[in-house]
Amino acid sequence: MSGGRARLVRSAILAVLPFLMQGIAARAAGQSASPVGRDGGAADVRVCAGGDVTVGTNLDTTWTTKMSEWLKRPVAALPDPDAILRPLRPLVSDADIVLVNVEGAIGSGPVERPKCEPGAQGCFALRQPPATAGALRRLSPGGQVVGNLANNHARDAGQEGFENTVALLERASVYITGVDTLATPVATRRGDTVAFLGFSTSTGPDPRDLEAVRRHVSRAAARYPLLVVTMHLGAEGRSAQRTRDTMEVYLEERRGNPVAFAHTAADAGARLIVGHGPHVMRALEWRNESLIAYSLGNLVTYGPFSLREPLNRGAILCAVLDAERGVIAAHLRPTRQRAPGRVSADRSNRAIVLADSLARLDFPDSGAALLMEAVVRRR
Repeated sequence: MSGGRARLVRSAILAVLPFLMQGIAARAAGQSASPVGRDGGAADVRVCAGGDVTVGTNLDTTWTTKMSEWLKRPVAALPDPDAILRPLRPLVSDADIVLVNVEGAIGSGPVERPKCEPGAQGCFALRQPPATAGALRRLSPGGQVVGNLANNHARDAGQEGFENTVALLERASVYITGVDTLATPVATRRGDTVAFLGFSTSTGPDPRDLEAVRRHVSRAAARYPLLVVTMHLGAEGRSAQRTRDTMEVYLEERRGNPVAFAHTAADAGARLIVGHGPHVMRALEWRNESLIAYSLGNLVTYGPFSLREPLNRGAILCAVLDAERGVIAAHLRPTRQRAPGRVSADRSNRAIVLADSLARLDFPDSGAALLMEAVVRRR
């Protein structure tokens, strides 16, 4: 069987543009859009996941001077977090649960030990204002919100800042994953439970220890049949779009083998594996009934960051989960950022083109096919 035919047989569908347009039209009419599942009917549990979220940093605001000169207009260092996140709400309005990676601490006040020395090059210390916690919760007024703290910026304000981040998120009723090896159960409004378990090479369980990964995921899957694993690992930047079955290194740090990790998690019972950290879109792959997104790119990164192509492209992945059949439908909703980090839905669908091309290159037999012309269902 040829690689292209195998992809069509083994892949079911990321039905993209028709659903996105249907959803926009339905929301405009005050209705909710239903996904097309493998059985053709509406499904019960839909998880919508995005990549890295940073709505500014109050630890160093000097970047606004150069940004204002470049854009030829004043740039706010700390805009209203609700205003920054508001464009994402229509893209997750049909979600039972929204998952995002909280890229940076949340809080205010002095920091005991600054992460970055004054004038340091290439060092980013990220702490978002306290209002960020509530803004994250308001991403999904009708659903639940989960914030992943297993990443390399969650402790940018030190241990005290990390504890304050946890407290602010909990106070805002945002569920948290990635602080230990236990999965976080989240009940939907209808009573279904989906569990979340975050991994990174910095905070949270270490994804490089595959035996430990298998043990943690297996334990969680035995208790929660609907399990989502999120991974913050891999190399970073414009040259990091490809996904290979090898240990990835960035700034001399071993950042994990994303393929080995994801396959281990899927085989141990994770239904959906969501990646972020490389700051670019990567391929999506099917592993039996589980779906792996190796990186969903930057979702909202407001601040002193490069947004050159393809760093400005991201996506929200919405997957319909079934305890016995795994992922039965999925939809990719592309986003785009403009400096200094204003996000919007991307009508050019560039993230879809990138992810589909990368899947063909990196996973010719198991990569997820992304379609923009018709809805295709797994038989």
